[in-house]
Amino acid sequence: MPESTINALIPWLVVLFFLIVLLAMSVRVVAEYERGVIFRLGRLIGAKGPGIFLLIPFIDRMVKMDLRVVVMDVPSQEVITRDNVTVRVNAVIYFRVVDPQSAVVKVADHIRATSQIAQTTLRNVLGQSELDELLANREKLNDILQGIIDKQTDPWGIKVSTVEIKEVELPETMRRSMAAQAEAERERRAKIIHAEGEFQASTKLAQAADVIAKEPVTLQLRYLQTLTEIASEKNSTVIFPVPIDLISMFMKRFGSDGKEQK
Repeated sequence: MPESTINALIPWLVVLFFLIVLLAMSVRVVAEYERGVIFRLGRLIGAKGPGIFLLIPFIDRMVKMDLRVVVMDVPSQEVITRDNVTVRVNAVIYFRVVDPQSAVVKVADHIRATSQIAQTTLRNVLGQSELDELLANREKLNDILQGIIDKQTDPWGIKVSTVEIKEVELPETMRRSMAAQAEAERERRAKIIHAEGEFQASTKLAQAADVIAKEPVTLQLRYLQTLTEIASEKNSTVIFPVPIDLISMFMKRFGSDGKEQK
């Protein structure tokens, strides 16, 4: 190829290369779970996506926002409860961006801002609760935390769906005291159950005594049942119970001195 032809093609190649670069800078692809917030000369144009679209090079600027749920651990916070017990509490928070424009324009770092709000709210809410409430009513406290954090992050276009208290770390002395209290409670319940059992047993025995007093033959049946139970144990000695009625009959006949009564 002549040198003059090559020199003529060089400008066109440069232009073609420049056009390819501009096209690459203009094309933007946004995934299904993303939105592209576009600024034109610093002014907000809107959010686009998902799909492919073109930007004006050097004029338009795009910020991608992820709309998926973010799972964030809230670092352990030292909390003094209303009854003056110091505990360490950590939690987990689930949130997502519902308004990408607000999340870009109204807050510099929406994830860090949400984390700070969650830590502050965790200390404030749990500090107004007693230790027993913190241990027993976690679901109620979770709902309170979720409502407060969601209200504070709503202007940023963020929806907080769930807040869960993960772990409550108690001081060693408090754990020992609670263990002793739980042991005392178990002993109290055991004694109550034992007393109730004794009461029920005595009631049944009283009812059985009433039945035997009305129907003496039931005592003889009990004798026979006891004899059957003793024989089933394969004992070498078998005790035969003597009916009380038989003994009383002989006592009436012979008297207390052993002589037969006429």
